[in-house]
Amino acid sequence: MTNKVVTYRDIKPAASCRYDGVSLGEVMLRFHPGDVPTARAQAFRVFQGGGETNVACGLSYTFGLRTAVLTALVDDEVGRNILNQLRAAGVDPSQVILFNTRNDGSRFSTDAKGTLMNGVNFTYNGRGVIPSDTCYYRAHSAVRELRAGDFDWEGLFSGQGVRVLNTGGIFTLISPTSADLAIEAVQAANRHGTFVAADLNYRSKVQPDKRVARRINRQIAPQIGFLVGNDSDMSDALGYDTSVAKGAPFPEWLEAYRETVRNVARDFPNLSLIGTQWRGATNADLIDWGAVLYDTSADAFHIAPLRRDVPIVDRTGGGDSFTSGVLAALLKGEDAATAVAWGAAHGMLVQETPGDITMITEKHVQAEVKRAQSGGGVKAVR
Repeated sequence: MTNKVVTYRDIKPAASCRYDGVSLGEVMLRFHPGDVPTARAQAFRVFQGGGETNVACGLSYTFGLRTAVLTALVDDEVGRNILNQLRAAGVDPSQVILFNTRNDGSRFSTDAKGTLMNGVNFTYNGRGVIPSDTCYYRAHSAVRELRAGDFDWEGLFSGQGVRVLNTGGIFTLISPTSADLAIEAVQAANRHGTFVAADLNYRSKVQPDKRVARRINRQIAPQIGFLVGNDSDMSDALGYDTSVAKGAPFPEWLEAYRETVRNVARDFPNLSLIGTQWRGATNADLIDWGAVLYDTSADAFHIAPLRRDVPIVDRTGGGDSFTSGVLAALLKGEDAATAVAWGAAHGMLVQETPGDITMITEKHVQAEVKRAQSGGGVKAVR
């Protein structure tokens, strides 16, 4: 066992572990009203998704890797719907903590009246100059009840083996006890040589006080190997400002972001990778899409080809899918330059399908990497 933070070059071999990736975080049932604003909608499509657990879905469904999620659900019809969707994405749900509805007084029990619930949200995509909008119901969700000591870390990391653990800023801020659980998780991962990734993913609807977010993230940042965060996340969630005008084009943004991540890397020398996707939104339906990955020890920035005027269906989950694309490449032995190419392609493609999680195959990712690098167009497949 070790307390040293693992670098991306030292990820455990697949043969030594049961899981390639495990995600600690919130998962919700999403009601999607299509092209009708939620307040006027009369029909919804149903998806599952979460800022951290979307990564596991991408690793399993798109890239064929072995994953599990660490979360909590009420064992009712809604919870079982979410579990079935996780299974359909290839994710092992056996690590999920289930609250029974017998109200038997045990630690993981509730009543059948909805006193404790599974989190849900209603997300309207927006259209044109009308922005997307999400309405959350998570105040009494099961995942908020989780606290340090609820998972058997020794059994997971030592007995079964995990190559990568990821978590993020939504989960760490979701309740008064979630940060302690996340810190416990990353410490246990480090003890057992598991590579740790975390997405800052700041959401004011989760925690409006940025000081709280910064305090927590500064406790977690020294214990991770791969930090994901754009310039606004770096400021809101970690306290590092990027000197660039709002709406600046990608080259101008990139030069400013380089300085920011070098400052972060200086203060947190444990980090081996820092990266993010970049969106240049023309409107709710059309974006420019870029990505960058910084290898700290080599002082090397790997830049994905910039996609311009990309029409999108659903902007939710693009950042999570960038993370899963990067991690998938690393888990399959690819280098950092390939990793950012996979992350950028996967993140962009997921936004061209509905829902939070991926509906993309690795074949689609590889074709998009090739297309973007060659500057080619899109051909029909018949």
